[in-house]
Amino acid sequence: MNTAARELEQYDVAVIGGGPAGATAATELTQAGYRVWLLDKPGRIKPCGGAIPPRLIRDFAIPEHLIVARANAARIVAPSAAEVDMPIEGGYVGMVDREEFDEWLRERAVKKGADRADGSFDRLEQCGDDVLVYYRPHQGASGTTECIRARAVIGADGANSAVAKQRVRGSDKGVFVAAYHEIVKAPTNDPSYDGGRCDIYYRGDLSPDFYSWIFPHGDVLSIGTGTAKKGFSIRKTVTDLRELTGLNGETVRREGAPIPLKPLPRWDDGRNVVLAGDASGVVAPASGEGIYYAMVGGQFAAAAVQEFLATANPKALRQARRNFMREHGRVFWILGIMQRFWYTTDKRRERFVTMCADPDVQYLTWQAYMNKELVKARPKAHVKIFFRDLGHLFGIGRTQEAEQEEAPKARTATG
Repeated sequence: MNTAARELEQYDVAVIGGGPAGATAATELTQAGYRVWLLDKPGRIKPCGGAIPPRLIRDFAIPEHLIVARANAARIVAPSAAEVDMPIEGGYVGMVDREEFDEWLRERAVKKGADRADGSFDRLEQCGDDVLVYYRPHQGASGTTECIRARAVIGADGANSAVAKQRVRGSDKGVFVAAYHEIVKAPTNDPSYDGGRCDIYYRGDLSPDFYSWIFPHGDVLSIGTGTAKKGFSIRKTVTDLRELTGLNGETVRREGAPIPLKPLPRWDDGRNVVLAGDASGVVAPASGEGIYYAMVGGQFAAAAVQEFLATANPKALRQARRNFMREHGRVFWILGIMQRFWYTTDKRRERFVTMCADPDVQYLTWQAYMNKELVKARPKAHVKIFFRDLGHLFGIGRTQEAEQEEAPKARTATG
């Protein structure tokens, strides 16, 4: 298309990608009175366990009908097949179907005033102080390219962000896990299946550097795994896990994609483009949690763009990463250390699962997950866990199980 042949549609902001980050950013900006254009590629469903914390449900006003299941416990499975149950005190893990959840977020943005386009992003082209956004409409003729004009762009187009590759220096520094899951119909007459529990497997044969999962989604469940190790067959792993657990119901769909596990060093191009969500790398290490952080990242990107539009100062876009890392960087750092140490050998995985049996670990883990804050109310528990963790880390402490096993022997030896 010859862009000079007609006057282009003018927007304040173009949002590329309609997942949780992009849809949230579009909603925030339209509510603030800006004219927003939202581009999404139809038909794609993000491979995801679908877990969301209560704080997300509260902060982003998620309606009840989108929560397809509430998990009130997790079962952690060690390489030895030892199991640790972690009940959630006074809370739950919400489960959503990404196909329905993401579409609802996009439609909310449209109801707030965003203009939505279904199509594939092609490229950005600078035009004075504005950006020309070229895309291929979903319903257009093959090879047809359309174009709109925007004052600013938010790239929320996923882990392999084309926006990032075109405009943001350092976007090739991303660290990724290849994730794959199968959506399977849940068993109806199997007493061993608990639709209110998430099962997490820490086994080197199922993932050499991450974990595998079984998450309930109401009438279906997600069975998946992830790894950064090239050549490791994640499809075979899911087949093996299904055979191991007997979850051989009808497969509804299969999905796979890279998941970033480290925030990129830079999220803006120094001019008028900023990244959000997977495009910026905001999926938590160790846990792989991404929906909450994507939506918060979308908020921060929207706030930074508002400041940029008000001041015309490109430095305002840096606030997106700065503010996100100020609020969540410490958690990402801790989780990164956890993954790099505990997920490397089955011996360490076994110790890690043993730690999960500690009531203080369980309480602090769930409180931090549900509220997205490091718990400060129980300082003695933090100290206790810190020293116990050091013992496991360096192999200088005995596990509770070992102490329990040795206690009867000691009593026998002393008469």
